[in-house]
Amino acid sequence: MNNVRKPNVAGQFYPEKANTLKEMIHSFLMDSHVQVEEQPKAIIAPHAGYLYSGPIAATIYAVLSKYKDTVKKVILIGPSHRIYFKGIAATMVDYFETPLGSVPVANERDFLSSPVIHINEAAYGMEHSLEVQLPFLQIVLNHFDLTPLIVGDVEFSKVADVMASLWGGKETLIIVSSDLSHYKDYQAAQKLDACTSRAILNLAPQELHFEQACGLIPIQGLLQVAKQNNMQARALDVRNSGDIVGSKDRVVGYGAYCFW
Repeated sequence: MNNVRKPNVAGQFYPEKANTLKEMIHSFLMDSHVQVEEQPKAIIAPHAGYLYSGPIAATIYAVLSKYKDTVKKVILIGPSHRIYFKGIAATMVDYFETPLGSVPVANERDFLSSPVIHINEAAYGMEHSLEVQLPFLQIVLNHFDLTPLIVGDVEFSKVADVMASLWGGKETLIIVSSDLSHYKDYQAAQKLDACTSRAILNLAPQELHFEQACGLIPIQGLLQVAKQNNMQARALDVRNSGDIVGSKDRVVGYGAYCFW
């Protein structure tokens, strides 16, 4: 096996021992009882430490488990937390590794012809937004190829164009990795996250601003494509860290949304 990206946050955001990690994810999934009749074409899932956002993420991943043999390609798009760059970062690694094994990166990289996409390995160096989604995917899907992209400073319409070019059919799932409000008090977070949810459900990217989500630009790009395709959206779970664990004085919001 060559050219493998090792995990950045195993042992920090989620357990580094495979058995412990499996047990935690299965526990989250078993506690989720949300029913969705249609196969999601796209989802938004949170990316914090599993003790905080794991139960919310599990609401959408439990739905995806019904399509474990259908979904063969995952387009995973998240924001950059560590470094600033313009455009969208791609990687040339062959695999992403987690404690549960290796996830193959799709060989097709035709999207590199886009002027906004550049090979930028440094963007992946300490980034967690994509990585924390992978163990959930490894549990709920069978065999899939990954197209990982990290979004920097770029117009959301450009992100929408890239998503549209990778859209595919039922075999392809689009995932936007994003948390919601950051470090508000509990009531302020609830109010702001409710506004965010309304904009997402209304497929209204122009109604969102940076205070509402760390993955704002990928979310806006998804909303534009979803609107162009006359899609519907549903919020499966919207809570914050004060609902899960810890103080309510300074919380982070998490949301799980699906689009079909």
